[in-house]
Amino acid sequence: MKTLNEALMKKWLKSKNVSISTLLLENYKKIGLTNDQLVFLIQLKSFVDQGEGFPDVSLIAERMELTREAAFKEIHNLINKSVLSIETNTGQDGKSQDELSFDLLWEKLILLMKQDQERQEQETSGLTSKDLYNLFEQEFGRPLSPIEIQTLNMWIDEDHYDPELIQMALREAVLSQVYSLKYIDRILLSWEKKNIKNKDQVLKESQNHRNNQHKSNDSGQEKSSAKPVPMYDWLKEYKD
Repeated sequence: MKTLNEALMKKWLKSKNVSISTLLLENYKKIGLTNDQLVFLIQLKSFVDQGEGFPDVSLIAERMELTREAAFKEIHNLINKSVLSIETNTGQDGKSQDELSFDLLWEKLILLMKQDQERQEQETSGLTSKDLYNLFEQEFGRPLSPIEIQTLNMWIDEDHYDPELIQMALREAVLSQVYSLKYIDRILLSWEKKNIKNKDQVLKESQNHRNNQHKSNDSGQEKSSAKPVPMYDWLKEYKD
């Protein structure tokens, strides 16, 4: 019995481990994988990690008690879900050979992480889409039209403007007494050209403008006679 246990222990120690990211285990459902597909993917990776670019599908089928045809179908399903791809590379002997690539899987997980981070940033900013609707309706003094609501959603979902930045653009429009989403859109585009992406950068740009204006007014005259500093015209470039 002791000899048998020692043999089993040696076999266990010689076996190699499979490296699986916890991000995959935590999020495989979110990227559309089933439990069986996850296990199949891990089986594939166990062979690839041991240097087999394209594993023997028959061995995986045997491990998972599948037919060879069913195993090939699983590979096809994973390719259709854009988590697996087959690449043709040239080996050291100059011959072409097919290899499995998990790059699409990692790209999906990275994209998911970025989306989660953006959602968290929006939630922690304290300003939601619903808050923006209410702010616009309060300032405009009327309900938003369906087209205006769609425009707001596009600013957030497609243009990825910070909700606080949209709030600042609304503030600038109200100060100019222009209650138009088209006008606000031009302000946002102006800020995008200046690489202004958040509330702090808007305030800093406005402060720099006021400081420069003060210096200009103070040049050659006493501060007491300085003219009031006008509001920063963000759309000057469209008027020039």
